[in-house]
Amino acid sequence: MNTTPHNEAQAKKRPGEKAVSDSYENLHKPSSEFESRDEYLEHELQIMQPKRWRPNVPFRDYRFEFEDTIPAMAGTIGKVVMVGAIAATFAGQLGLSDAFILENVRYELLIVSFFIILFSGFILPTANLAGTHGPLIPLIPIVVAAGGHPMAFGLLIGAFGLILAFSKGGSLLARLTSKGVCGGLLLYLGFIGTISQVKKLFAWAEEIQMTHIAFIVILATILLYALLEHFKKRWLAVPLSCLLGGLTAFALGAPFEFKTTPGLPNMNPMYWWGENTGWMLGLPTLESFIVVLPFAILAVAMWSPDFLGHQVFQKISYPQRTEKVQMNIDDTMLSASVRQTFGSLLGGSNFTSSWGTYIVPAAIAKRPIPAGAILTALFCIVAGLWGYPMDLAIWQPVLCIALIVGVFIPLLEAGMEMTRVGKTTQSAAIVVFASTLVNPAFGWSLTMLLDNLGLIGCKERSSELTPMSRWIIPLIMFVVLTGVMALVGLLPGIPALMPSFRQ
Repeated sequence: MNTTPHNEAQAKKRPGEKAVSDSYENLHKPSSEFESRDEYLEHELQIMQPKRWRPNVPFRDYRFEFEDTIPAMAGTIGKVVMVGAIAATFAGQLGLSDAFILENVRYELLIVSFFIILFSGFILPTANLAGTHGPLIPLIPIVVAAGGHPMAFGLLIGAFGLILAFSKGGSLLARLTSKGVCGGLLLYLGFIGTISQVKKLFAWAEEIQMTHIAFIVILATILLYALLEHFKKRWLAVPLSCLLGGLTAFALGAPFEFKTTPGLPNMNPMYWWGENTGWMLGLPTLESFIVVLPFAILAVAMWSPDFLGHQVFQKISYPQRTEKVQMNIDDTMLSASVRQTFGSLLGGSNFTSSWGTYIVPAAIAKRPIPAGAILTALFCIVAGLWGYPMDLAIWQPVLCIALIVGVFIPLLEAGMEMTRVGKTTQSAAIVVFASTLVNPAFGWSLTMLLDNLGLIGCKERSSELTPMSRWIIPLIMFVVLTGVMALVGLLPGIPALMPSFRQ
């Protein structure tokens, strides 16, 4: 059945009149009325009417589809791994046991589930899920060595994030970032991420003295991904690749066993912030907040390129006339900040950002945020209480493959797509170059300044910008970011300007 006349009618109606039937519930059609599954999913995106700060109810405002399970599964795997990495890093520096890591990860899975349902699944359906800030992990040892407190760190991140969200600073910076800068950022993140996961898989294989397993698993995944791309079923890449990687590794003799038993973590915040229980740190002092202040500023400043990359990837993957359901950067910053604040008060170890392992697979599957968000919350609760899925999620043949095909390869593809036309290659190359020198936040802020000044990229675009957009805001952003990095010692070859951060 051809649905083009219907879609055109809706498009013509939108600028002026608003028909009584313009609701998702009335416009929804069963998938059997469409010639292909893709047409049905695209139609679902185009007819949704998400409501901000009002209830969005399943089956009235959106529906659950099989495709929603894919980003939910990928997101849950990513969450277990990333929170585990943060908890393990803190535990290593503070001398905490493995039992602390396991229990805190379980605790975080339950905390995040509540905020996923509240925001992304109910009152802010265009806010991406509040995930984990991976780039902060290498900074944790420096924070702990300087006397930083995880609660103080988390509360300041939440406070600065709320300021950025209410001032709409995130969306402003997104508008000031050209396609070339965005594309280069995606290319860098995709390439670095892919390389890191391949190295981790080979390192794991070397530890068990079966290096050939990593090669076979990756080669099989490449062939499977190519086939899925050929048959236009790329949205199935995460579950099928994880299944293939896990079964292949196990069949070739890789050791695996379920260790984590069902259970419920301690839900008392006073236990987690006790002097002899949980973190064993007690409550933070004023000095604790002062110590982590530069890192909190840096963490929130690094949100913009992260959020922007996810939004751009979603825009590329979605069809036309889906602006209403696309990720809202300011709403995402708001939900992430609130989730960070309460998570830190409750005793969690997570530092939040936009949830990449969820939004990227969701965009590929052409699904809106809320339905998959509800399923992600459900999967996190099951994993946290049941325990056994956590063992499978952190097994390297499953974990590395899930991140490669679910996040990093799609980011590479999106970056290449954005740099195909126009004068974008110069800006993209400089982003990669500058990000390699320091990190993506430095590369993004420097290249955005150079691009908006017209030194690289599209000169016509630069001439159309106001002085505020052309150089004032980009310069302030670059100076603030670089200054904070210099203070804490993140600029290569330059010692930290603050003695307390020198190691």
